[in-house]
Amino acid sequence: MNRKTITDYLEETARNYPDKTAFTDEKREITFREVREEAQKTASALLSMNLTKKPVAIFMDKCVECINAFLGVAYSGNFYTVIDIHMPAARIEKILETLQPEAIITDDSHYSEAGKIAGSIQILTYGQMMSHPVDGELLKKASDRMVQTDILYVLFTSGSTGTPKGVIISHEAVIAYLEWGAGTFPLDENTVFANQTPFYFVMSGFDIYQTIRNGSTMHIIPKRFFMFPLKLLEFLRDRKVNTLYWVPSVLCFIANFGALPKIHLDDLHTIMFSGEVMPSKHLNMWRNEYPDALFVNHYGPTEMTDICTYYTVDREIADNESLPIGIPCSHMDILLLDENDRPVKPGETGELCGRGPSLAYGYYNDPEKTAAAFVQNPLNTSYPEKIYRTGDLVRLNDRGELVYVSRKDFQIKHMGHRIELGEIETAVSALEGVEMNCCLYAGEESGIVLFYTGSMDGTEMLRQLKLSLPNYMLPNRRIRLEQMPLNLNGKIDRARLRGLIPSQAP
Repeated sequence: MNRKTITDYLEETARNYPDKTAFTDEKREITFREVREEAQKTASALLSMNLTKKPVAIFMDKCVECINAFLGVAYSGNFYTVIDIHMPAARIEKILETLQPEAIITDDSHYSEAGKIAGSIQILTYGQMMSHPVDGELLKKASDRMVQTDILYVLFTSGSTGTPKGVIISHEAVIAYLEWGAGTFPLDENTVFANQTPFYFVMSGFDIYQTIRNGSTMHIIPKRFFMFPLKLLEFLRDRKVNTLYWVPSVLCFIANFGALPKIHLDDLHTIMFSGEVMPSKHLNMWRNEYPDALFVNHYGPTEMTDICTYYTVDREIADNESLPIGIPCSHMDILLLDENDRPVKPGETGELCGRGPSLAYGYYNDPEKTAAAFVQNPLNTSYPEKIYRTGDLVRLNDRGELVYVSRKDFQIKHMGHRIELGEIETAVSALEGVEMNCCLYAGEESGIVLFYTGSMDGTEMLRQLKLSLPNYMLPNRRIRLEQMPLNLNGKIDRARLRGLIPSQAP
């Protein structure tokens, strides 16, 4: 089947597996036939308003109806943005100011809150849209007008600045991403996902759209279970989950809690992770419990539709070894460029840049930031060709694998030495008694500040780090926390940590 849009996958899957469970949450489970019907009702309601190629905001909790709303917006030829109900009001205001949506889709339980943020934007409730009949004629006209390069969604990410940036992703970009994933990993109608990431986070698209592509099943994990590792594992066991694609922080939390040997997941065969660095020590805890499982480290920014390289763990990785980010995905090409935009030599560190069909168009209503990050390929002077500059520093190891070194933002110069904070974090992660850690630089006065959780004493930590790091890389401050702050995506919240740095030098 020639798939022009994401909804073509749903059409095919709803024909092949109409009564198979597609998605579940705490309140409901829904079949592919029902997903298609509710998405088409949503689309018909939007099309009756003469909306086309316009942004539509979705303000709902994480639930099956939220997914149906995504697909309904896609059927209508418009594009969606997820507004998380837990986002701070100031952030929502900035997003809406940039996006200027034509409508906000919400549900009855959040209608009042939606009214507070909507201003003059029209509010549509999901319940009302479900009373709208499916209009086959309008749907066909919308489908005929659509092309693969139309926008599917605009996903707002803070990046390193804290200011929301709307990354523009097309149907074509997601289709290329899905086809690579389905051709690379054991994903089919027997796959059972357990969704961990928020719907406004790019990683969630893998679970959702691979489910639709393959006729799989995806269970939305109740948020409260992430506070109780044993209950989380019981949830996975009872639903016979066999495939995970999570952020490392959650995998580390389960490992640190000692839950892995207490509840074994007999069906689990594929464990993938992305979004931040996976400490090798915690990876090995999972590998010891699931020696026959497939472990995959995914790497990529939102601006490349989530993934541009991956590493299938195929050998023993030492606790103090950096986990490779592997090789380029088959649909993406990777360039490692030096400060003069020339290719680096093997073993040298360069900025990872990427090109390919999963490249975003840029940032919505922000031509300045778009021009800075999406640039002409400096190695091609013959015709227009955009690449994305990730700001990540990467090198090739002696096995020909890409290894993440650090963010350019995290590369510092301290005491006359150029230092990658990620190298310090890798060394700390390998220490027994350390659960999670994060390094920040507070300038020459306060130096390198290490935040960590675990039982290890700071003095003993310093003694052990001296065995693996030069003196100029040793953290000047070591601050133990009861709990590592995480942002809404489940990643370490560096902005909150920076606010905890003592003002005086050690």
